Amino acid sequence: MRADARKNRDHLLAVAGTAVTEHGVDVSLRDIARRADVGLATLLRHFPTREALLDALLRTSFDELTAKAGELETSSSPENALVSWLRDCVAWTTEYRGVTVLMAAAIEDTESALHASCVTLRAAGARLLTRAQIAGMARSDIDGADLFALIAMLAWLGDQPSLAPRADHLFEVVASAILTTAKSGDAEEERRPRARR
Repeated sequence: MRADARKNRDHLLAVAGTAVTEHGVDVSLRDIARRADVGLATLLRHFPTREALLDALLRTSFDELTAKAGELETSSSPENALVSWLRDCVAWTTEYRGVTVLMAAAIEDTESALHASCVTLRAAGARLLTRAQIAGMARSDIDGADLFALIAMLAWLGDQPSLAPRADHLFEVVASAILTTAKSGDAEEERRPRARR
């Protein structure tokens, strides 16, 4: 790609990133083109579909989250790795309103430009979950698809103005429900009122 074409493409992605952050993944392509001070045809020449634009915009984040899962597999305990990665995913998805709906649809649609990235990301989370399950640290009745659904659910909660203040608390509730460690049982025991002597 020529240097000027790359510069134009990078400019479009920067503008699209701001627009998607402000208005969600359903932001008008015409609005993105207008903000970038180009015609819609120019935008479509670089990104022929909305999904192609979003794939280019989100791929770096997908790659970073996938790489982070790999790093956590070797640097953290199974339960800490799983919860840390889950927290990072939820934090990222709340930056782009509506992205989890798009990701869920893309996983089922092999023709989607986002399909490969979403499948790879889900597989990375599934590996962390399986590792925690093998270690006896996570419940055995959930799989990578369930974990992906929980990320979508937690992202949705964070996107609701009336529920956003409780998002961190609800994340902890969900995370503790996934884990089966003795520590969580000990913490529950500590919270129970003790009998007076």
